[in-house]
Parts: sequence; C-alpha cells; structure tokens
Amino acid sequence: MHPDRGPASPVTVLLVGSTAWRSHVGPVVEQVDGLDTTPVSTTAAARDRLGGDTPPDIVVSAQQLDDGTGRDLAETTQMGENPRPFVLAPETAESVEAADCTPATWVVPMDETGPGTVGEAGLATVLERERDHARERRRGARFQAVADDPDRFVAVLARDGTIQSLNATADDALGGEGDRYTGKRFWALPWRDGQLTKREAQQAVQDAREGDLSRFEAVLSTATGEQERLEFRVRPTDAGDLLVQGDVLAERAQLEAELQASEELHRVTLNNMTDTVLVTNDAGEFTYVCPNVHFIFGYTAEEIYDLGTIDALLGADLFDERRLESETVITNIECTAPDKAGDEHTLLVNVRNVSIQEGTRLYSCRDITTRKQREQALTQLHETSRELLYAETTTAVANQVARDATTALTNGGVALYRLDDAENTLYPLAASQPIWDHLGSLPDVTLDQRHPISRAYLEGTTTRPAATPDPADSDRRAGVLANLTGYTVVPLGEHGVLLVGAVEEAGLDGVDEEVGELLAATTEAAFDRLAREAALRERDEALQEQNDRLSEVNQVNEIIRDIDSALVAAETREEIERAVVEQLTAEGRFAFAWIAESTARNRRLRPREWAATGAGYLDSVSLSVDGDDTAPEPAAQALRDGALTVVPNVADRLHEAAWCKEAVSRNFDSVLSIPLVYDGVSFGTLTVYDDEPYSFGETVQSVFAEFGTTIGAAINSIQRKEALRSDSVFRLEHEIRDPASVLLRLAERFDCILTVESEVSRSDETTLVFVTVEGASPQAVVEEAASYVDVTAAECIRDGEDEGLVSFAVRGQFVTALLASHGATRRRLVATPRAVQLVVDVPDTATIRAVDEMLSQRFASVDLVSQRKEPRPIETDDRDDAGLTDRQREVAQVAYHCGFFDADRDVTGRDVADRLGISHTAFYDHINRIERKLFAGLVDRDRPQPAVE
Repeated sequence: MHPDRGPASPVTVLLVGSTAWRSHVGPVVEQVDGLDTTPVSTTAAARDRLGGDTPPDIVVSAQQLDDGTGRDLAETTQMGENPRPFVLAPETAESVEAADCTPATWVVPMDETGPGTVGEAGLATVLERERDHARERRRGARFQAVADDPDRFVAVLARDGTIQSLNATADDALGGEGDRYTGKRFWALPWRDGQLTKREAQQAVQDAREGDLSRFEAVLSTATGEQERLEFRVRPTDAGDLLVQGDVLAERAQLEAELQASEELHRVTLNNMTDTVLVTNDAGEFTYVCPNVHFIFGYTAEEIYDLGTIDALLGADLFDERRLESETVITNIECTAPDKAGDEHTLLVNVRNVSIQEGTRLYSCRDITTRKQREQALTQLHETSRELLYAETTTAVANQVARDATTALTNGGVALYRLDDAENTLYPLAASQPIWDHLGSLPDVTLDQRHPISRAYLEGTTTRPAATPDPADSDRRAGVLANLTGYTVVPLGEHGVLLVGAVEEAGLDGVDEEVGELLAATTEAAFDRLAREAALRERDEALQEQNDRLSEVNQVNEIIRDIDSALVAAETREEIERAVVEQLTAEGRFAFAWIAESTARNRRLRPREWAATGAGYLDSVSLSVDGDDTAPEPAAQALRDGALTVVPNVADRLHEAAWCKEAVSRNFDSVLSIPLVYDGVSFGTLTVYDDEPYSFGETVQSVFAEFGTTIGAAINSIQRKEALRSDSVFRLEHEIRDPASVLLRLAERFDCILTVESEVSRSDETTLVFVTVEGASPQAVVEEAASYVDVTAAECIRDGEDEGLVSFAVRGQFVTALLASHGATRRRLVATPRAVQLVVDVPDTATIRAVDEMLSQRFASVDLVSQRKEPRPIETDDRDDAGLTDRQREVAQVAYHCGFFDADRDVTGRDVADRLGISHTAFYDHINRIERKLFAGLVDRDRPQPAVE
C-alpha cells in the first residue's frame, strides 16, 4: 500500500475447521497484515456466513469437517454471482487427492515445506496475494459505481492529492486532455480563478484526508474554452483513497441564487445602515423612503410620506438648483433638522440627479450630531489645555477645568477631588457651577468608604452607576451622587478623581463620557506637570544647598590645610593654640576664635589664646562651667557636655542667656564650640564666632568635630615630646577596684596575688598578658579565666603547687597600651583580693591629669594613693627589640618565662613549642630570627639594617 493512501479496511477471512486445526492454521493467518479472521467449525456455519449481508472475502478450510468436507464447502463458495477465493489447507498432502480438490482456488497442505504453494510459508503467501486481490476488487467496484455516471465529474485521488484516474465526463470537462493531468496533483487542474481555487482545492483534499466531506465551487478552463461552474465534493474511501465528484450548476439557478443573495444584502444593508436614503420627484414629493429613516428622524416611513415634501423634513433652500443641474451632484451639505421628538440633529446631506422609476432626486442623509458635538468639545479641550499650561497651582488647574467643562459637555459639569494623604481622604477641590447648583454641596470621601469616588481612586478604573443596583452594591452608598441623572468617576492617577455628572433628564451620552475621559487625561497631565515642576524646584534647591555645602567644605578644608601645616611646624602647645586661632580668623574667615582650658576641677574656663577683636567679650561674660546657668556660654556648654555645641542664631536666644546680648552687640551672630579631646582626655575647648547667622552647617560641624580630635592629638604629642626631654618623672600609685577587672576577679576568687610580667598586642585586637600566680594553683586560675567573656584563651606556662606563670589573651587594648598612648609607663601591676595596685611613671603634670581621666573613664573606682617625683629611670634603647613582629615577641616571652634561656634549664624547645601549639622546627626558626634581629640591633646600632623576617 502506498504510504500516502492511509490504512484500508481489513480483508475478512473465514476459518473453517476443528479447534486443533485452527490452532495450527490460525497463527499463520494472523501473521499476515490487514486480515480480520472469523472461526467456525462446520460447513453449515460457514454457509450461513457466506450467505449473510457481509460475506467474507476469503475462505480457508480444513479437508475433514464435522458435517462434511472442505471440497463440498469449496463448491458452495464458487456458486452464485460473487464467488469467493477458497483455500483448502489439509493437515497432510496425503489426506486429499488432487481430483477431489478441483473446486478450491488453492490447495496448501500444512505438512509440506517449500517455496510458493505448500506449508505455512505457502499459506501466508497465498493469503497476502488474495488479500491484495480483494482490495483491488473493492476499489474497482467502488470506482465503477460512480465512474459510469455520464453527468458527473469523477476522479480518484491518492491521499496526497495525486490524480489516479478520471472518468469520461471528467476527461470531457478537461477538453479531452485527462491523460495529461493523470499523475498530477488535483489542484494543478486548469482552474479559471487560479490561486484562489487552488487553495480551496488543497484545503478540500486536506479535509478529506482527515476524514471530512468537503465542498467547493470552481470553473475549469481548457484550450477549448470555459466550462460550466461545478460543485466539487471530496471524501475519503474505505480503500484509503479520495473520491472527487463534481456536479454542474445550472446557470439560471446560479443567477437566481446570486440575485436573491444580492436583494437580501441590499435589504439588510438599507435596514441597518445609519445613513438615510430618500428619493423625490421634481416637485420634492417622496417616491422612496429608506426603511431605516427612524434612525435619524424618529419617524416611520409612512409618517415621512405623510409629510409631503422634502422641504417639510430638511427645510427649504437646502441647495442651489442651478448648481445641481450643472454638476448633477452636490455633496456635504450641512444643515440642522428636528426629529419627531423635537431634538435638533446636525446632518450632512448629499443630493444627486437620478432616474429611478418616478424619482429624479436622491438624498442621502448622515447624522453628524455626535461628531459635531465632539468637534466642539475638542475645540474647548484644546483651549483648556492651552490655558492649563499657565496654571501654577493645583487649585488654578481645578478651577479652569471646572469652568471649561460646562462648555465641553452637553449636560452638567465636573467636580475634581484631590487626595489628602495625611487623612487618606478625597475632598472636592473645585466643581462646575451646574454641579454646585444641582447638588448644593459635595461630600468628603475617605478611602475606607464603599463609595464610587473612593472605588475609582483605589481600583484605578472608571466607575459608573450599576444598571440594576444590588442592595449590597456600593453604588447605593453614592449619597448625593444619586441625585445626578448620570455620572462617571474617572481616576486621575495618584492625584485624585474627576466626577463627570449630568443634571438634566437626558443623562450622560457617549460623547459626554468620552469628553469626560479626555478632560480627566488633560487634568492629570496638568497635575503631573505641576508635580514635575515642584520636583525640579526641590532638586534645584537641593543642588543649590549642595553647592553651598561644597563651598563651605572647600572653605573649611582650606582652613584645615593651613592649620594642619601650622600644627606640624609647632613645637609647643602655645604655638599650636596660637596657630589655630590665627588661621581661623585670618582673611575674615570668622569674626572671633579662642581656646580655653578648665581650671580648679573644671569649675571655670581660662582663656589661653584668642584672635581678632573679642577679648572684651571674654571679660564681660561668665565662663563658669559648673554653675546653675541653664544656658551657659557655648564654650562652657561644650566642656560640660563633652560634645560639640552650636548656636545657629544668637538673636533667637537673647532672652534666655546674658552672654547672647554681649555677643550680638559685637556682631557675633552664630557660635560653634568643640571640646579638644584625645583618647578621652580633655585639653579644653575651641570656640568660633561668625558675623552671620547659620554659618555652621552640618558639614562644617562634622569637620570641626574631627578638628577637635586633631588638635587634641597634636597637644598630646607635644606634651609627650616635652616630657621625654625631662630628667625626672612623676611616679603615681593607684588602687583600682572594678568588678569587671579580670585580674581582680581571679585574685578574689582564689585569694591569691597576680602580678603582670609583660604583654604583647596582637593583630587580632587581643592582648596576650603574662601573669605570675602566687598562693593558688596556676592550672585552676587558667580554667577559671577561660570561662570569662573577656578572655579568649588561657594557658598555664609554668605550673607549681601554689605558684607559677600563666598567659591570658584578653579582648581589646590592655591598660599598659592605653597608658603608653598618653606618655605614661607602667612600672608595676599587681592584683590582690582587695584591689589592683598600678604604679605608673608620667613625665609631667599635664600627663598626670590625662592618666587620671583615662583611668577614671575605664574603671569603676580609681584612687590615687601616692605621687612623688623621681629621677627618670635609665631605659634600654628602643631599637633592642625593634623589628620584632607580634608573634616573635609572643614566642620570645613564652620561651623566656618558661626558662628556655636559663643556664641550667630543664625545658627543651619541643616543650615550648607544645605550649605555643606549633612544631619544634617552627619554634627554632622563630628563635633564630629573634636572635638575629636582637644581635643586629646590638652590634650595628648606628647602621640601618635590612628587614629580617
């Protein structure tokens, strides 16, 4: 079977024989594709099948049957008008003689083998052959039944549309050239309409291939001339082919059908089109009235006839008679005419000279009332849009729209609602006069109300009254809007809504709703413009403010650069303070600047340096720090609070503080004061005055706050340098009591004495502290310390019964490092169960106060036990351990405290390495590097040394 022809209906096979025989023959039959088997056991049953409505196509029988023989049954199949192929399949060749098998078409003994006709292979071959013959017989019978029709075009197509055969009528329709088109596709025939008909033919074949009956009409064109129009039907056949049948359509029937269709088309068109057609005679009397005349005029056709003439409908002098005679047609005559109800309509009329029965003039009328209204509304909208370009406020926009809406709309006006986002309420901003007159007042609408106005805003969609309001519907909550004859609420984006309302009985028509939508869009655009302009103004103001800040920063940076240069060159505190105030007042930068320090335990400020004309001011104001004054001078306030103090406008505080009057009298309009602090230690205050209010913005304040720290650090550095040049030091002894102290807690817990031997600062912001333990088990102390939050690691380095050496890794800077930052040196740090004893050497009295303030801020309770002046101890050269890394210092101190460097040591490098948690190879590598650095610093003191890791 050709693959494009699709599956054919199966060929039926009747198997006649015993069950045992069928078990042998049946599987052979089932191996042949396209066969459908029916088994019976007797000749009687077989004859019933053969005489039925659907006899089998092939009979396969055994020789010996229960009620006869296969030969007898073969004779039955060969009788009648439609004999069937009969295959006799005996069990053995010896069970039947050739003479006895004469009626059979085939004899295939099942016990023999060989090609062609015997054995199972032979039976399969016979059945395949008879199956194909049966299909051909079917196809021939079907085609012959329709091909003999002399009045019908008949063609058989393969499933792909290829023409396989044509009947004589089809050959005649093709001008005797049927053989020329056999083997070609069906749509390749010479169609009069070309590609259009080809596509219809292709579609018909496609539909038939999918099992549907398809139809189309077409005309074949041949060399002998055009043929008649045919109606083609394409359908699939049982054999898998496609059958095409074409019937000639009678020309008269075709013309009648076309005329009937044309009349129906014109009747439907005239009844449903919106234009009205009228025909009159020369006297203007109606000879024809279009059935749809009521669309424009509201009259029936009979009522139009009763009017008499066209003048009664459209008015006299509609056009120039002489122009019509010369031009025969006049188009686009605009006029107004009332309808039956009295409403005016604007019409566009065309008049033409005709000759239709008794009519001589044809009038076509088009109602352009809506278009005219729309044109007028658009003209007004254009004017409104132009006016809104000059509106500067939302109220001006709303009032303009409300006024112009009465002209743009045919009925009623509008109301604009704006959103109050502070109250989440929509309130009426403006309304047209007809709305005010009709409603009297308009309500505020909150967003949580079920109201058409709030719903339109929240949903962002236009809201209209429901055609049939439900009792639970929100439209019933419209309140005063229910008094309008019609309304539409249009959202205005985030700005609010536009209520379009009708006050007359006619309500809102389509034009009014369309105009309302356009008004809303115009209003929203105007509101958006105002919002953009406001945003631009805010941006310009922000940019201006930013430029002012940048100018201010540039000015301050210039001052800072000049002061930094002066700080670097200064060698005394006095030089630092003098440079600062002079630079701040140079070139008119600020009106006055001065630096003060506190005296007598911060009870009063003492001026140290000042510049410009402000000395008289300092003599006239109170500089007390700890008084009861609620508004002290800014310098006293800064020292008291320890924070930056700003008075933006001194005049605002004239009635609050006495110093303000003195400041204003000297044109000091704004003040800024900062504490001079380094590492928690106060060195006084810097106060600056300017002759303009609001001179110290946020940027200047932040810069000056950092400036206070810079000056404090410079003063601290100068004091340290001066102290180092001194031959004596002050030795201070403090007692510290603080529950948070790790050493004090451990000494109390074990009733022991803990002495700090040394410490190493690590890169991970922890400090490794080496502590001698007396009177307690070092291991117990380590275990207790490891449970403290402030201790990240604890280890026992040298363990004895009630003494030894331990190390703690504590968070942050240890007190020794803090003391060193202020120029002080720790001499002794011992913790007892009662207190922590700290002995410190400081270079001068200024450092004494700095150390006292630092310790007081760090610990809960600090008492100065003694203070005495002593000669400065001889220090080792700082370069003796210069260059050691934190890890190398840690390794050296652990090795030293473990006794690794003792002459009679019993500690090996492997023991120390285990303490450090490193390999002994790494330990010795560290020791070699440490020794090399130390000896290099000892032997070659005066020569710079290369870096050694």
